[in-house]
Amino acid sequence: MWLKQTQQPSSTSVEDKLAHLLSSGIALSIDELIQYQNKASLINLTAVKNIQSQMSGNYLARSKGRGMEFDEVRHYQNGDDIRAIDWRVTARTGTTHTKLFREEVERPVIIATDLSSNMLFGSQLLFKSVQAAHLAALVAWHAKIRGDRVGGIVFNEFQHSELKPRSRQQGVLHYIHTLMTCHEQTISHLQNNELTSSQSSEDKTNKQRAFEQNCLRIRQVARPGSLVYLITDGHFINQEAIRHLSNITKHCELVVCLISDPLEHQLPSSDVKLNVSITDGQQKQQLTLGDEKIAQRYHQQAQAMLNEKEQLLTKTGARLLHFCASQSLEEQLKNGVASWIR
Repeated sequence: MWLKQTQQPSSTSVEDKLAHLLSSGIALSIDELIQYQNKASLINLTAVKNIQSQMSGNYLARSKGRGMEFDEVRHYQNGDDIRAIDWRVTARTGTTHTKLFREEVERPVIIATDLSSNMLFGSQLLFKSVQAAHLAALVAWHAKIRGDRVGGIVFNEFQHSELKPRSRQQGVLHYIHTLMTCHEQTISHLQNNELTSSQSSEDKTNKQRAFEQNCLRIRQVARPGSLVYLITDGHFINQEAIRHLSNITKHCELVVCLISDPLEHQLPSSDVKLNVSITDGQQKQQLTLGDEKIAQRYHQQAQAMLNEKEQLLTKTGARLLHFCASQSLEEQLKNGVASWIR
C-alpha cells in the first residue's frame, strides 16, 4: 500500500511545487528527468578517494608516471625516461633533473537505483521512488558533463537491469529510460498483487534476499576505481548486503543515498486526538494522532531504526547522505543534505 497526501504546511502549494518539478509525484516522465541536465552544478563528483586503477581517463592517481598532469621535478635516477629530462633545470643547476607527471585514470560512475515496491510511498510531495529517480538523473547528468562514463543497475524486488558504462548523452538517456520502465513495472506489479492476493508471510524474506542479490550485482558491475552511488531507502539492508557493500569500498568510492519520508520519522501533529489505521501491506495497526506520548514513542523507535541502519552502513566505509521525499533536490542541496532529519 502507498500513501499520497495532498496537503503540505508551506507557503507554496504542493501543486505549484510539482508543476515546478514537471512531476506528478507518483509516476515518472522523461521531461522531469531531462530537466536535471540544467541543474548538474548542484553536486560535485570530484574524487574523495585516490583512484587505484591502471585505466586512462580524467582523474589523478596517486602513482607518478608519464601522464598528462605535471607534478614535480626531481634529480634524475637510473631507469628514468630520458624523454622526461628537464633541460632548463639541468642547465641551471648543473645536475640532471627529470619531470614527473601524475597518471590519469578513468572513473566510471555506477548508479544503482532501488525502485522496489517499498519505495512507492510518499506522504507530502513525492514518492521515495520518484525522488530516487530524480537523484539518479542528477548524478548521471553531472557525470556526463564531467566526461565520465555512466552505467549501473536499476532494480526492484523481482528483476533488475544492468547498464554498462557508456559515454556521452546516450548513456544518460539509456539510464533514464530504464528508470522509467522499471518504475512503471513496479507500480503495475504491486497493483496486480493487491488485486489478486494479499502478500504472503515470506514476502519480506524474498525482498530482503532480492536486495542482497542486487548488492552483489553492484559489486560485480563496479570495476576498480569506479564511483558508485547506491540510492535506496535501506529498508532491507542486512549483514549480507553490508558484506557486499564493504567489498565494493575496497576498490571503489561508495556513496549511499538514503531516501526517506517525514512520516517514517515522526507522526503528523494534530490539535485533537484522531484514531487512524496504518498498514505495511501485511499487518494493520491503530495509532492515535495528537497524543504526545505516542508521538514520542513513535519517533524514538524510528530514530533507533535509523541509527542502526547508519551504523551498519558506516562500517562499510561508504559515504552516507540523507534525502527526503518531501522537498525538491534543489532545496535540499542548496540548504545542505541531512540537515532536515535531526
